[in-house]
Amino acid sequence: MNTPMIEAFELTKYYGDFAAIDNVSFSISKGEVVAFLGPNGAGKSTSMKLLTGYLSATRGVSKIAGHDMSVDRIAGAAKLGYLPENGPLYPDMSPVSLLRFFGEARGIERKKLEERIEYVVELCSLKTVYGKPIGKLSKGFRQRVGMAQALLHEPDVLILDEPTAGLDPNQIYDVRKTLKQIGKEKTILLSTHILQEVEAVASRVLFINEGKLVFDGKIDDFKKKDNNLDNTFRNLTKSA
Repeated sequence: MNTPMIEAFELTKYYGDFAAIDNVSFSISKGEVVAFLGPNGAGKSTSMKLLTGYLSATRGVSKIAGHDMSVDRIAGAAKLGYLPENGPLYPDMSPVSLLRFFGEARGIERKKLEERIEYVVELCSLKTVYGKPIGKLSKGFRQRVGMAQALLHEPDVLILDEPTAGLDPNQIYDVRKTLKQIGKEKTILLSTHILQEVEAVASRVLFINEGKLVFDGKIDDFKKKDNNLDNTFRNLTKSA
């Protein structure tokens, strides 16, 4: 059997009487690249924050590489690279100083850290902006810096929330190319509402609507439901 690397067991999150996530369960195995689909406000970002341990669940359990993120978050975080939408980057730092800062915070040994910085800078195509202030960079380059930071400590699992949001077509192409390369070795959960993203990088779809998981299966099966991705998306998000 494939080793489960991302697990959700009946995850539920209430804000007052409102259920942002309601009884969501799934498992993602080692080496899978999975697209997390749904309309805006469906609960994708909340689900990801619960999976990473950034938010506490009202009930249910999330696990990263077998670690329960409610009680063993530090061990789980060591296996996890997380890129939130509009992730925190320090605008006065350069990409290299930011990477060095996060690497030191994670306790990566100096020689190893410099090797990893060189690797992620190459992988994420950051050489041309290596020493520039992050605040002066385009949205595309800031996204690449965020991805480099998420990959710095060689995590087994990547959780990426809308990594191509707001990018132009060339920047989207570059991010997808990077994801394809990373996906050969890592387990990836990719949140998106861009349907082309699904076919470009993923092999499986999780679809959430109004806080509930309404589809979990292969992309081909997702398309077969209504002949194409657009039709399936619309029909899954129709009000009951």
